[in-house]
Amino acid sequence: MPWIGFVFLMGHMSISHIYRMIENNPSSVDITGAQMVMVMKLSAFCWNVWDGKQKDSDLNDVQKERAVKQLPDILTYAGFVAFFPSVMVGPAFDFVDYDRWLNTTMFDLPPGMDPMKAPPTRKKRKIPRSATPAMFKLVTGLVWISAFLQLSAYSNEDVVLSDRYRDMSFFWRVYHLHMLSFVQRMKYYGVWTLTEGACILSGIGYKGIDPKTGKPNWDRLTNIKPLGVELAQNSHAYLGNWNINTNHWLRNYMYLRVTPKGKKPGFRASMATFVTSAFWHGFAPGYYMSFVLASFIQNVAKNSRRLLRPFFLTPDGSQATSNKIYYDIFTWLVTQLVFSFTTAPFILLSIRSSTLVWARVYFYAIIGVLGCSIFLATPGKAWLSRKVKARTGASRPGIRRNESQDHLEGATLGVPVNPGKEFDEMVDEIVEEVKRRRAAGNGDKGPEGAELRSLVAETLKRTTSQDGGKKEL
Repeated sequence: MPWIGFVFLMGHMSISHIYRMIENNPSSVDITGAQMVMVMKLSAFCWNVWDGKQKDSDLNDVQKERAVKQLPDILTYAGFVAFFPSVMVGPAFDFVDYDRWLNTTMFDLPPGMDPMKAPPTRKKRKIPRSATPAMFKLVTGLVWISAFLQLSAYSNEDVVLSDRYRDMSFFWRVYHLHMLSFVQRMKYYGVWTLTEGACILSGIGYKGIDPKTGKPNWDRLTNIKPLGVELAQNSHAYLGNWNINTNHWLRNYMYLRVTPKGKKPGFRASMATFVTSAFWHGFAPGYYMSFVLASFIQNVAKNSRRLLRPFFLTPDGSQATSNKIYYDIFTWLVTQLVFSFTTAPFILLSIRSSTLVWARVYFYAIIGVLGCSIFLATPGKAWLSRKVKARTGASRPGIRRNESQDHLEGATLGVPVNPGKEFDEMVDEIVEEVKRRRAAGNGDKGPEGAELRSLVAETLKRTTSQDGGKKEL
Protein backbone atom coordinates (compact mmCIF):
# COMPACT_ATOMS: atom_id res chain seq x y z
CA MET A 1 0.00 0.00 0.00
CA PRO A 2 1.34 3.46 -0.90
CA TRP A 3 0.13 4.81 2.44
CA ILE A 4 2.63 2.60 4.27
CA GLY A 5 5.48 4.11 2.28
CA PHE A 6 4.09 7.61 2.81
CA VAL A 7 3.79 7.18 6.59
CA PHE A 8 7.30 5.74 6.84
CA LEU A 9 8.84 8.54 4.77
CA MET A 10 7.01 11.29 6.66
CA GLY A 11 7.81 9.66 9.99
CA HIS A 12 11.51 9.36 9.19
CA MET A 13 11.66 12.97 8.03
CA SER A 14 9.74 14.10 11.13
CA ILE A 15 12.39 12.52 13.32
CA SER A 16 15.03 14.51 11.44
CA HIS A 17 13.00 17.72 11.87
CA ILE A 18 12.66 17.12 15.62
CA TYR A 19 16.34 16.24 16.01
CA ARG A 20 17.32 19.43 14.18
CA MET A 21 15.13 21.49 16.52
CA ILE A 22 16.63 19.82 19.61
CA GLU A 23 20.17 20.17 18.31
CA ASN A 24 19.64 23.84 17.37
CA ASN A 25 23.21 24.16 16.13
CA PRO A 26 23.73 26.33 13.01
CA SER A 27 27.14 24.73 12.42
CA SER A 28 25.71 21.18 12.14
CA VAL A 29 24.90 19.66 8.77
CA ASP A 30 21.16 19.88 8.06
CA ILE A 31 19.87 17.08 5.83
CA THR A 32 16.17 17.91 6.12
CA GLY A 33 16.11 20.01 2.94
CA ALA A 34 17.30 17.10 0.79
CA GLN A 35 15.06 14.75 2.76
CA MET A 36 11.99 16.87 1.99
CA VAL A 37 12.73 16.49 -1.73
CA MET A 38 13.24 12.75 -1.24
CA VAL A 39 9.89 12.38 0.50
CA MET A 40 8.12 13.93 -2.50
CA LYS A 41 9.92 11.73 -5.03
CA LEU A 42 9.62 8.44 -3.13
CA SER A 43 6.01 8.86 -1.97
CA ALA A 44 5.05 9.75 -5.54
CA PHE A 45 6.93 6.66 -6.75
CA CYS A 46 4.91 4.49 -4.35
CA TRP A 47 1.68 5.80 -5.84
CA ASN A 48 2.98 5.49 -9.41
CA VAL A 49 3.79 1.80 -8.84
CA TRP A 50 0.38 1.28 -7.23
CA ASP A 51 -1.32 2.95 -10.20
CA GLY A 52 0.58 0.67 -12.56
CA LYS A 53 -1.26 -2.30 -11.05
CA GLN A 54 -4.74 -0.77 -11.26
CA LYS A 55 -7.27 -0.82 -14.06
CA ASP A 56 -7.17 2.20 -16.35
CA SER A 57 -10.86 2.78 -15.63
CA ASP A 58 -9.99 3.38 -11.97
CA LEU A 59 -7.43 6.12 -12.74
CA ASN A 60 -7.66 9.68 -13.96
CA ASP A 61 -5.61 10.93 -16.92
CA VAL A 62 -2.69 12.14 -14.83
CA GLN A 63 -2.48 8.89 -12.87
CA LYS A 64 -2.54 6.80 -16.06
CA GLU A 65 0.20 8.94 -17.61
CA ARG A 66 2.37 8.73 -14.46
CA ALA A 67 1.83 5.02 -13.73
CA VAL A 68 4.85 2.70 -13.50
CA LYS A 69 3.93 -0.63 -15.11
CA GLN A 70 7.27 -2.36 -14.51
CA LEU A 71 9.67 -1.86 -11.61
CA PRO A 72 13.04 -0.40 -12.66
CA ASP A 73 16.35 -2.13 -12.00
CA ILE A 74 18.33 -1.00 -8.96
CA LEU A 75 20.74 1.23 -10.93
CA THR A 76 17.93 3.10 -12.68
CA TYR A 77 16.09 3.52 -9.40
CA ALA A 78 19.22 4.82 -7.65
CA GLY A 79 19.79 7.26 -10.50
CA PHE A 80 16.24 8.56 -10.10
CA VAL A 81 16.51 8.94 -6.31
CA ALA A 82 19.92 10.62 -6.34
CA PHE A 83 19.58 12.59 -9.58
CA PHE A 84 22.43 15.04 -9.06
CA PRO A 85 21.05 18.36 -10.43
CA SER A 86 18.10 18.28 -8.00
CA VAL A 87 19.10 15.98 -5.15
CA MET A 88 19.69 18.73 -2.57
CA VAL A 89 16.89 21.29 -3.02
CA GLY A 90 14.73 19.94 -5.82
CA PRO A 91 12.84 20.24 -8.01
CA ALA A 92 11.15 16.89 -7.44
CA PHE A 93 9.73 14.97 -10.38
CA ASP A 94 8.05 11.63 -11.09
CA PHE A 95 9.86 8.49 -12.17
CA VAL A 96 8.24 8.50 -15.62
CA ASP A 97 9.94 11.82 -16.37
CA TYR A 98 13.33 10.39 -15.42
CA ASP A 99 12.71 7.17 -17.36
CA ARG A 100 11.64 9.01 -20.52
CA TRP A 101 14.65 11.28 -20.21
CA LEU A 102 16.93 8.27 -19.73
CA ASN A 103 15.66 6.38 -22.77
CA THR A 104 15.28 9.70 -24.71
CA THR A 105 11.61 9.11 -25.62
CA MET A 106 10.97 12.47 -23.98
CA PHE A 107 12.57 14.10 -27.02
CA ASP A 108 10.51 12.38 -29.71
CA LEU A 109 8.91 14.83 -32.10
CA PRO A 110 5.14 15.36 -31.86
CA PRO A 111 3.12 13.31 -34.37
CA GLY A 112 2.84 15.07 -37.70
CA MET A 113 5.73 17.46 -37.13
CA ASP A 114 8.13 17.94 -40.01
CA PRO A 115 11.57 16.54 -38.97
CA MET A 116 13.18 19.42 -40.85
CA LYS A 117 11.61 21.81 -38.31
CA ALA A 118 12.97 19.92 -35.32
CA PRO A 119 15.10 21.96 -32.88
CA PRO A 120 18.87 21.67 -33.40
CA THR A 121 20.73 18.95 -31.53
CA ARG A 122 24.37 18.02 -31.13
CA LYS A 123 25.78 15.22 -33.23
CA LYS A 124 24.43 11.76 -32.26
CA ARG A 125 22.19 13.28 -29.57
CA LYS A 126 18.41 13.58 -29.39
CA ILE A 127 18.41 16.23 -26.67
CA PRO A 128 17.90 19.70 -28.18
CA ARG A 129 20.65 22.20 -27.49
CA SER A 130 20.02 23.68 -24.08
CA ALA A 131 23.15 25.66 -23.24
CA THR A 132 21.58 29.08 -23.88
CA PRO A 133 18.48 28.68 -21.65
CA ALA A 134 20.60 26.93 -19.02
CA MET A 135 23.13 29.79 -18.96
CA PHE A 136 20.27 32.30 -18.68
CA LYS A 137 19.03 30.47 -15.58
CA LEU A 138 22.58 30.34 -14.22
CA VAL A 139 23.07 34.09 -14.56
CA THR A 140 19.61 34.84 -13.19
CA GLY A 141 20.17 32.57 -10.20
CA LEU A 142 23.55 34.14 -9.42
CA VAL A 143 22.00 37.62 -9.60
CA TRP A 144 19.35 36.63 -7.05
CA ILE A 145 21.93 35.08 -4.72
CA SER A 146 24.23 38.09 -5.02
CA ALA A 147 21.33 40.40 -4.19
CA PHE A 148 20.49 38.24 -1.18
CA LEU A 149 24.07 38.34 0.11
CA GLN A 150 24.20 42.11 -0.24
CA LEU A 151 20.78 42.94 1.22
CA SER A 152 20.65 40.34 4.00
CA ALA A 153 23.09 42.46 5.99
CA TYR A 154 20.45 45.20 6.17
CA SER A 155 17.22 43.16 6.25
CA ASN A 156 17.30 40.19 8.61
CA GLU A 157 15.72 38.80 11.76
CA ASP A 158 17.93 40.86 14.07
CA VAL A 159 16.66 44.10 12.54
CA VAL A 160 12.95 43.47 13.21
CA LEU A 161 13.67 42.17 16.73
CA SER A 162 15.87 45.13 17.70
CA ASP A 163 14.92 48.11 19.85
CA ARG A 164 15.80 50.38 16.93
CA TYR A 165 13.03 48.77 14.88
CA ARG A 166 10.56 49.34 17.73
CA ASP A 167 11.37 53.06 17.76
CA MET A 168 10.79 53.53 14.02
CA SER A 169 7.60 55.03 12.58
CA PHE A 170 4.87 52.61 11.49
CA PHE A 171 5.67 53.16 7.82
CA TRP A 172 9.31 52.14 8.24
CA ARG A 173 8.40 49.16 10.40
CA VAL A 174 6.10 47.86 7.67
CA TYR A 175 8.79 48.57 5.08
CA HIS A 176 11.45 46.60 6.97
CA LEU A 177 9.02 43.75 7.58
CA HIS A 178 8.32 43.57 3.86
CA MET A 179 12.03 43.70 3.04
CA LEU A 180 12.68 40.87 5.52
CA SER A 181 10.31 38.65 3.57
CA PHE A 182 11.51 39.82 0.16
CA VAL A 183 15.20 39.30 0.94
CA GLN A 184 14.54 35.83 2.35
CA ARG A 185 12.69 34.91 -0.83
CA MET A 186 15.72 35.95 -2.88
CA LYS A 187 17.79 32.98 -1.73
CA TYR A 188 15.05 30.60 -2.81
CA TYR A 189 14.72 32.38 -6.13
CA GLY A 190 18.44 31.97 -6.63
CA VAL A 191 18.82 28.35 -5.56
CA TRP A 192 15.73 27.07 -7.36
CA THR A 193 16.64 28.96 -10.53
CA LEU A 194 20.14 27.46 -10.47
CA THR A 195 18.82 23.92 -10.05
CA GLU A 196 16.30 24.50 -12.82
CA GLY A 197 19.18 25.57 -15.05
CA ALA A 198 21.08 22.38 -14.18
CA CYS A 199 18.00 20.32 -15.09
CA ILE A 200 17.67 22.20 -18.38
CA LEU A 201 21.34 21.57 -19.19
CA SER A 202 20.90 17.85 -18.52
CA GLY A 203 17.81 17.84 -20.74
CA ILE A 204 15.23 16.67 -18.20
CA GLY A 205 13.70 20.16 -18.12
CA TYR A 206 12.49 19.71 -21.73
CA LYS A 207 8.72 20.01 -22.20
CA GLY A 208 8.23 19.58 -25.91
CA ILE A 209 7.96 22.07 -28.75
CA ASP A 210 6.12 25.34 -28.29
CA PRO A 211 3.42 25.23 -31.00
CA LYS A 212 3.44 29.02 -31.36
CA THR A 213 7.17 29.60 -31.76
CA GLY A 214 8.34 26.16 -32.84
CA LYS A 215 11.14 26.37 -30.26
CA PRO A 216 11.86 23.96 -27.39
CA ASN A 217 10.00 24.59 -24.15
CA TRP A 218 12.21 24.13 -21.07
CA ASP A 219 9.83 24.76 -18.18
CA ARG A 220 8.96 21.16 -17.20
CA LEU A 221 10.68 21.53 -13.82
CA THR A 222 10.15 25.22 -13.13
CA ASN A 223 9.76 25.46 -9.37
CA ILE A 224 9.46 29.20 -8.87
CA LYS A 225 8.26 32.21 -10.84
CA PRO A 226 9.74 35.27 -9.07
CA LEU A 227 7.77 37.82 -11.09
CA GLY A 228 4.60 35.82 -10.53
CA VAL A 229 5.13 36.09 -6.77
CA GLU A 230 6.32 39.68 -6.61
CA LEU A 231 3.62 41.01 -8.95
CA ALA A 232 0.80 38.83 -7.58
CA GLN A 233 -2.49 40.67 -7.03
CA ASN A 234 -4.20 37.91 -5.06
CA SER A 235 -3.34 35.14 -2.65
CA HIS A 236 -3.89 32.30 -5.10
CA ALA A 237 -1.40 33.76 -7.60
CA TYR A 238 1.09 34.48 -4.80
CA LEU A 239 1.07 30.93 -3.43
CA GLY A 240 0.58 29.25 -6.81
CA ASN A 241 3.82 30.68 -8.20
CA TRP A 242 5.81 29.58 -5.17
CA ASN A 243 7.29 26.05 -4.85
CA ILE A 244 5.28 24.90 -7.85
CA ASN A 245 6.35 21.25 -7.81
CA THR A 246 5.38 20.91 -4.16
CA ASN A 247 1.93 22.18 -5.16
CA HIS A 248 1.77 19.44 -7.80
CA TRP A 249 2.84 16.79 -5.29
CA LEU A 250 0.28 17.86 -2.70
CA ARG A 251 -2.49 17.94 -5.29
CA ASN A 252 -1.74 14.65 -7.08
CA TYR A 253 -0.54 12.54 -4.17
CA MET A 254 -2.54 13.80 -1.22
CA TYR A 255 -5.52 16.01 -2.11
CA LEU A 256 -6.87 13.67 -4.79
CA ARG A 257 -5.76 10.43 -3.10
CA VAL A 258 -7.85 10.84 0.04
CA THR A 259 -10.96 11.64 -2.00
CA PRO A 260 -13.25 8.60 -2.47
CA LYS A 261 -13.78 7.56 -6.06
CA GLY A 262 -16.66 9.35 -7.72
CA LYS A 263 -16.76 12.20 -5.20
CA LYS A 264 -15.46 15.75 -5.29
CA PRO A 265 -12.63 16.70 -2.90
CA GLY A 266 -14.06 18.16 0.30
CA PHE A 267 -13.15 18.86 3.90
CA ARG A 268 -11.28 15.59 4.36
CA ALA A 269 -9.05 16.24 1.34
CA SER A 270 -8.34 19.84 2.35
CA MET A 271 -7.51 18.94 5.95
CA ALA A 272 -5.27 16.03 4.97
CA THR A 273 -3.39 18.26 2.51
CA PHE A 274 -3.06 21.04 5.07
CA VAL A 275 -1.66 18.69 7.74
CA THR A 276 0.71 17.03 5.26
CA SER A 277 2.08 20.37 4.05
CA ALA A 278 2.54 21.61 7.61
CA PHE A 279 4.32 18.45 8.83
CA TRP A 280 6.42 18.33 5.68
CA HIS A 281 7.82 21.78 6.43
CA GLY A 282 8.65 20.92 10.05
CA PHE A 283 7.40 21.50 13.58
CA ALA A 284 8.44 25.07 14.30
CA PRO A 285 5.40 26.98 15.68
CA GLY A 286 5.96 29.77 13.17
CA TYR A 287 5.07 27.48 10.28
CA TYR A 288 1.65 26.79 11.74
CA MET A 289 1.02 30.45 12.55
CA SER A 290 1.61 31.30 8.90
CA PHE A 291 -0.46 28.42 7.55
CA VAL A 292 -3.50 29.12 9.70
CA LEU A 293 -3.49 32.85 8.95
CA ALA A 294 -2.97 32.18 5.23
CA SER A 295 -6.05 29.95 5.14
CA PHE A 296 -8.24 32.80 6.39
CA ILE A 297 -6.56 35.23 4.00
CA GLN A 298 -7.40 32.92 1.08
CA ASN A 299 -11.05 32.86 2.09
CA VAL A 300 -11.34 36.65 2.54
CA ALA A 301 -9.38 37.40 -0.63
CA LYS A 302 -11.51 35.13 -2.79
CA ASN A 303 -14.79 36.58 -1.55
CA SER A 304 -13.53 40.16 -1.75
CA ARG A 305 -12.33 39.66 -5.31
CA ARG A 306 -15.75 38.36 -6.38
CA LEU A 307 -17.49 41.36 -4.83
CA LEU A 308 -15.14 44.14 -5.92
CA ARG A 309 -13.50 43.18 -9.21
CA PRO A 310 -16.67 43.33 -11.36
CA PHE A 311 -16.91 47.10 -10.68
CA PHE A 312 -13.64 47.59 -12.57
CA LEU A 313 -14.65 45.53 -15.60
CA THR A 314 -17.20 46.13 -18.33
CA PRO A 315 -20.62 44.61 -17.57
CA ASP A 316 -19.87 41.52 -19.67
CA GLY A 317 -16.53 41.08 -17.85
CA SER A 318 -14.53 40.92 -21.07
CA GLN A 319 -12.55 44.16 -20.73
CA ALA A 320 -11.09 46.38 -18.04
CA THR A 321 -12.42 49.86 -17.39
CA SER A 322 -10.19 52.93 -17.22
CA ASN A 323 -10.18 52.63 -13.41
CA LYS A 324 -8.92 49.02 -13.41
CA ILE A 325 -5.33 50.22 -12.97
CA TYR A 326 -6.23 51.57 -9.52
CA TYR A 327 -7.76 48.24 -8.54
CA ASP A 328 -4.64 46.42 -9.76
CA ILE A 329 -2.29 48.68 -7.79
CA PHE A 330 -4.41 48.43 -4.65
CA THR A 331 -4.73 44.62 -4.75
CA TRP A 332 -1.01 44.22 -5.51
CA LEU A 333 -0.05 46.42 -2.57
CA VAL A 334 -2.45 44.68 -0.19
CA THR A 335 -1.34 41.20 -1.31
CA GLN A 336 2.36 41.98 -0.87
CA LEU A 337 1.99 43.67 2.53
CA VAL A 338 -0.38 41.06 3.90
CA PHE A 339 1.91 38.19 2.92
CA SER A 340 4.96 40.00 4.28
CA PHE A 341 3.13 39.96 7.60
CA THR A 342 1.93 36.38 7.18
CA THR A 343 5.30 34.87 6.27
CA ALA A 344 7.23 36.57 9.10
CA PRO A 345 6.68 33.58 11.48
CA PHE A 346 7.98 31.30 8.71
CA ILE A 347 11.27 33.15 9.03
CA LEU A 348 11.32 33.85 12.78
CA LEU A 349 10.00 30.36 13.66
CA SER A 350 9.26 30.91 17.37
CA ILE A 351 5.96 32.10 18.83
CA ARG A 352 7.64 34.74 20.98
CA SER A 353 9.60 36.37 18.15
CA SER A 354 6.68 36.16 15.73
CA THR A 355 4.13 37.72 18.07
CA LEU A 356 6.64 40.41 19.06
CA VAL A 357 7.14 41.47 15.44
CA TRP A 358 3.42 41.24 14.70
CA ALA A 359 2.67 43.41 17.71
CA ARG A 360 5.16 46.04 16.54
CA VAL A 361 3.13 46.50 13.36
CA TYR A 362 -0.14 46.39 15.31
CA PHE A 363 -1.27 43.06 13.87
CA TYR A 364 -2.41 44.93 10.75
CA ALA A 365 -3.03 41.85 8.60
CA ILE A 366 -4.99 40.03 11.31
CA ILE A 367 -7.12 43.11 11.97
CA GLY A 368 -7.72 43.54 8.24
CA VAL A 369 -8.74 39.89 7.79
CA LEU A 370 -10.96 40.05 10.87
CA GLY A 371 -12.61 43.25 9.66
CA CYS A 372 -13.28 41.81 6.21
CA SER A 373 -14.60 38.58 7.71
CA ILE A 374 -17.02 40.52 9.89
CA PHE A 375 -18.18 42.56 6.90
CA LEU A 376 -18.74 39.39 4.87
CA ALA A 377 -20.96 38.12 7.68
CA THR A 378 -23.14 41.26 7.64
CA PRO A 379 -25.85 42.44 5.21
CA GLY A 380 -23.09 44.45 3.52
CA LYS A 381 -22.08 41.37 1.55
CA ALA A 382 -25.63 40.88 0.26
CA TRP A 383 -25.80 44.57 -0.65
CA LEU A 384 -22.59 44.35 -2.67
CA SER A 385 -23.78 41.14 -4.30
CA ARG A 386 -26.94 42.89 -5.46
CA LYS A 387 -24.84 45.75 -6.86
CA VAL A 388 -22.66 43.27 -8.75
CA LYS A 389 -25.72 41.48 -10.11
CA ALA A 390 -27.30 44.76 -11.17
CA ARG A 391 -24.08 45.77 -12.94
CA THR A 392 -23.40 42.49 -14.72
CA GLY A 393 -27.04 41.55 -15.31
CA ALA A 394 -27.69 38.64 -17.62
CA SER A 395 -25.05 39.72 -20.15
CA ARG A 396 -22.22 38.21 -18.19
CA PRO A 397 -22.09 34.42 -18.18
CA GLY A 398 -21.82 32.68 -14.84
CA ILE A 399 -18.57 31.01 -13.93
CA ARG A 400 -19.08 27.30 -13.98
CA ARG A 401 -16.79 25.33 -11.72
CA ASN A 402 -15.66 21.87 -12.64
CA GLU A 403 -13.76 19.14 -10.87
CA SER A 404 -10.38 20.20 -12.24
CA GLN A 405 -10.88 23.71 -10.88
CA ASP A 406 -11.68 22.26 -7.46
CA HIS A 407 -8.50 20.21 -7.69
CA LEU A 408 -6.43 23.30 -8.39
CA GLU A 409 -8.13 25.27 -5.66
CA GLY A 410 -7.14 22.81 -2.98
CA ALA A 411 -3.53 22.43 -3.95
CA THR A 412 -1.88 25.71 -3.10
CA LEU A 413 0.77 24.52 -0.63
CA GLY A 414 -1.95 22.82 1.37
CA VAL A 415 -3.46 26.10 2.56
CA PRO A 416 -7.29 25.76 2.78
CA VAL A 417 -8.94 28.17 0.37
CA ASN A 418 -12.26 28.53 2.13
CA PRO A 419 -12.46 27.34 5.76
CA GLY A 420 -16.16 28.23 5.96
CA LYS A 421 -17.02 26.24 2.85
CA GLU A 422 -14.96 23.31 4.07
CA PHE A 423 -16.77 23.36 7.42
CA ASP A 424 -20.04 23.14 5.48
CA GLU A 425 -18.65 20.26 3.45
CA MET A 426 -17.66 18.49 6.66
CA VAL A 427 -21.23 18.90 7.92
CA ASP A 428 -22.55 17.50 4.63
CA GLU A 429 -20.25 14.50 4.91
CA ILE A 430 -21.49 13.78 8.42
CA VAL A 431 -25.11 14.17 7.31
CA GLU A 432 -24.56 11.69 4.48
CA GLU A 433 -22.95 9.25 6.90
CA VAL A 434 -25.89 9.57 9.31
CA LYS A 435 -28.32 8.93 6.47
CA ARG A 436 -26.36 5.91 5.30
CA ARG A 437 -26.25 4.35 8.73
CA ARG A 438 -29.89 5.13 9.36
CA ALA A 439 -30.84 3.42 6.09
CA ALA A 440 -28.91 0.35 7.18
CA GLY A 441 -30.57 0.41 10.63
CA ASN A 442 -34.12 0.04 11.82
CA GLY A 443 -35.66 2.47 9.34
CA ASP A 444 -36.48 5.15 11.92
CA LYS A 445 -36.19 8.31 9.82
CA GLY A 446 -36.25 11.15 12.34
CA PRO A 447 -35.17 14.61 11.12
CA GLU A 448 -34.07 14.91 7.50
CA GLY A 449 -32.77 17.45 4.99
CA ALA A 450 -32.23 20.98 6.27
CA GLU A 451 -33.36 20.06 9.79
CA LEU A 452 -30.79 17.27 10.07
CA ARG A 453 -28.05 19.51 8.66
CA SER A 454 -28.92 22.27 11.12
CA LEU A 455 -28.74 19.86 14.05
CA VAL A 456 -25.32 18.58 12.95
CA ALA A 457 -23.94 22.11 12.44
CA GLU A 458 -25.18 23.25 15.86
CA THR A 459 -23.68 20.20 17.52
CA LEU A 460 -20.29 20.74 15.91
CA LYS A 461 -20.21 24.40 16.89
CA ARG A 462 -21.00 23.76 20.55
CA THR A 463 -18.55 22.41 23.07
CA THR A 464 -20.39 19.49 24.54
CA SER A 465 -19.49 16.25 26.19
CA GLN A 466 -19.25 13.16 24.05
CA ASP A 467 -22.42 11.67 25.49
CA GLY A 468 -24.31 14.91 25.06
CA GLY A 469 -23.18 15.17 21.45
CA LYS A 470 -24.40 11.68 20.69
CA LYS A 471 -27.73 12.37 22.31
CA GLU A 472 -28.14 15.57 20.31
CA LEU A 473 -27.46 13.73 17.06
